[in-house]
Amino acid sequence: MTRSPTPLKHLVPGWYAVVMGLAGLALAWQRAVPLMGELAGAIALVLAALAGTVFAALALATLLRAQRHPGAWAEDRRHPVRHTLIATLPVSVILLATCATALFGPQAPARALWWAGAAGQLFITWWVLTRWWRGQAGGGLAWAGLTPALVVPVVGNVLVPLAGVPLGQAEWAAAQFGVGALFWPVVLVLLLARVAQQGPWPERLLPSTAILIAPPAVIGLAALQLGAAPVLAWMAWGIALFTAAWVGALARRIAAQPFGIGHWALSFPLAALAALTLQLATPGGGALAVLAPLLLAVASLVVLALALATVRGLRDGSLLAPEPVATIAPVAG
Repeated sequence: MTRSPTPLKHLVPGWYAVVMGLAGLALAWQRAVPLMGELAGAIALVLAALAGTVFAALALATLLRAQRHPGAWAEDRRHPVRHTLIATLPVSVILLATCATALFGPQAPARALWWAGAAGQLFITWWVLTRWWRGQAGGGLAWAGLTPALVVPVVGNVLVPLAGVPLGQAEWAAAQFGVGALFWPVVLVLLLARVAQQGPWPERLLPSTAILIAPPAVIGLAALQLGAAPVLAWMAWGIALFTAAWVGALARRIAAQPFGIGHWALSFPLAALAALTLQLATPGGGALAVLAPLLLAVASLVVLALALATVRGLRDGSLLAPEPVATIAPVAG
């Protein structure tokens, strides 16, 4: 394959989904310690360190891209789908702060990182939602822009309590959690309306369907962190598990797509489902004590496969290049 002469130009915001997947898997392995012992904690530490390293590399590359290709950054902000993925950056920061807190306890650097991620996520949510008022030229929301990627800026707020509570910011964490919990069903209804009116999103975007697993899984984890009744976490777990089975019906079609960075959308949702299952599992017995390690193994194998495919794609030049996608009319932004 011919390499792009300007690969950095094509480093779209969705690349931070790699950090989300690695950090999410690290948190899942950390929650496996009661069931699987200290080896799980060591694996979590390695994954968290890898997530931090990838984030640092992407952050530097993002700054260089903004300097050398300012038009590409402006295009990301205008794009009806890609603009929502800018939220993967603050979400990654929140997850890194959560990893640091889970592994090393509440420390000042983790608190500063958490505040930066939480504030950035809230701003991105506000920015994305204000675009809804402007809509498209003909009025209303653009159907083509309604994809599961819209979940990231809206529901990313429910991640905030995972580190916010142990960092002593339970009140703010609960308030920001409420924003995500409110808009999750709104986004879900919009997506179902889009499918009913226009059909599903393009085949190239099918991997993003897995994002639908993440909201209930994270809401269950956050509810437990906030001290809610365990029954709420069980309800969220049931929704997440059913959603995973529902999305699983698309597995063959997703696997048939040429690998792209969008396939990393599979990673964090599967890791979040495994983490919630591990949290609810009772050490020493029970069906979940069997199911939880299986889900963790699936998430780990998926992340490993994605990592290998990413290395291969970077080596042959197929990733940092323009992707053939369906034509979508831009929204003023």
